[in-house]
Amino acid sequence: MSKKNNDKVLIFALGGVGEIGKNMYVVQYANDIVVIDSGLKFPEEDMLGIDIVIPDINYLLENKDKVRGILLTHGHEDHIGGLPYVLRHLNVPVYGTRLTLGLVENKLREANLLGETKRILINADSELNLGTITATFFKTNHSIPDSVGVALETPEGVIVHTGDFKFDQTPVNDQYADLHRMAEIGKKGVLALLSDSTNAEKPGFTGSEKSVGVTIEEVFRKAKQRVVIATFASNIHRVQQVIDAAEATRRKVTVIGRSMVNVVSIASELGYLRVPDGMLIEPEEVNRMAADRVVVLCTGSQGEPMSALTRMARSTHRKVDILPGDTVIIAATPIPGNERYVGRTVDELFRLGADVIYGPGSKTGVHVSGHGSQEELKLMLNLMKPKYFIPIHGEYRMLRLHGQLAESVGVDQEDIFILDNGDTVEIQGGVARKGARIQAGNILIDGLGVGDVGNIVLRDRKLLSQDGILVVVVTLSKQDGTILSGPDIISRGFVYVRESEGLLDEANRIVTSTLNKLMNDNVNEWASLKTHVKDALGRFLYEQTRRRPMILPIIMEV
Repeated sequence: MSKKNNDKVLIFALGGVGEIGKNMYVVQYANDIVVIDSGLKFPEEDMLGIDIVIPDINYLLENKDKVRGILLTHGHEDHIGGLPYVLRHLNVPVYGTRLTLGLVENKLREANLLGETKRILINADSELNLGTITATFFKTNHSIPDSVGVALETPEGVIVHTGDFKFDQTPVNDQYADLHRMAEIGKKGVLALLSDSTNAEKPGFTGSEKSVGVTIEEVFRKAKQRVVIATFASNIHRVQQVIDAAEATRRKVTVIGRSMVNVVSIASELGYLRVPDGMLIEPEEVNRMAADRVVVLCTGSQGEPMSALTRMARSTHRKVDILPGDTVIIAATPIPGNERYVGRTVDELFRLGADVIYGPGSKTGVHVSGHGSQEELKLMLNLMKPKYFIPIHGEYRMLRLHGQLAESVGVDQEDIFILDNGDTVEIQGGVARKGARIQAGNILIDGLGVGDVGNIVLRDRKLLSQDGILVVVVTLSKQDGTILSGPDIISRGFVYVRESEGLLDEANRIVTSTLNKLMNDNVNEWASLKTHVKDALGRFLYEQTRRRPMILPIIMEV
């Protein structure tokens, strides 16, 4: 590979650092850009009405001709969920393993993008030439099959991205992490390692998936009535364990929740899920069967308001009710920020008389994380022996702690880069330094609108949600500027009109006197009239109520 004097490697994240979700990492050398993953994340509490959040890909759009492709490490939403939005503007080839592409194709079909997207199947032994960058892969363990890490060979050296990983010595599907390949890559020399920081706060090792299967089967045996189990749809290992436990305890399984139904059908079609004939039943059949012969596998492990489990907990699900004595298992750990929703769902389930098994996996034994804990993170660092280290995939504290772990195994402090989205690391002549920032941030998706809801719209929504709105309608005469009708004041979410007639009458008087004063002073510019009305009314309402509703003056001339 030829190397020009002024070319350098550029590494940065457009999403996935300082946060959990919307993973998108970029490695660029000269005129070749390789993107790793294209995820989404769910909105934070202050993002009112927003459905999902994806990375800002402006940099990639400005350098469209240089993007050689998007490499996918595995099929979780926070790594593939942004693709339908990104590919609409950036039509580049997508590379992924069999299951990952199966899940992606389902998304692209829904978005009508399947025909125009080039999808290229890879496996752990593939080698791709992407301009001056060569990509190879290595098998990892995670909570979904077919997960890989990526090694990008550039003229400056090898950049390794681990993907999401843990080291499971007894994986459910007998797909072992390829320690030999990792050690080989490390032996040849790794210039920079980008590694998963999700569990950097957790000491020791993450438990094996195998241990969960034993516990789930035990719970199924003890349960006197129906078992309802909620987990992430994409955690195919957990789904397999539920099916195995149901088979061992002679129960039938019904699958509820759109994403769960999709994943189960794709994974079993592709051979990643073994479902015995006659095991699956329709939700309508649940109530007709003996209670101790049924398992309901559903979505809702995060307490999402519209998910199957939440609706069952609220008794609003059309097909399945929770009955006293049912056993409910929540086989997942709450994503940071979701604890309250999960707590609320658990409360409602207890109210209905269910026995609920929930809480951190280590305590209940019904879930283990798909991410490696501190000892596994150190093992990855020791296998790769990188010159430079960039912790990724985690909130800021996780990245910092992962940096400290790297120091403990011998990486120099000045060779560790803790980044925010948009921060770049430049490597030239084997020397790394922080480069110029590039544009990065959140694109908010609300319904069919992509990016049309920004900070100003969110600020307005926040204001409306806090203090409501007042609309003031006034009709003025074109001839002499006198008030012909109004002011009519319409209140929504501010005060209850029938109980606040005095306040609104006074508000009416203030609008009238403000407008009359302006007319006398020959002020007849609409913008000026509206501003004065807003200010006078806003001041009065704040004095009276200590609230600041949004005030919308509508002035018409006849």
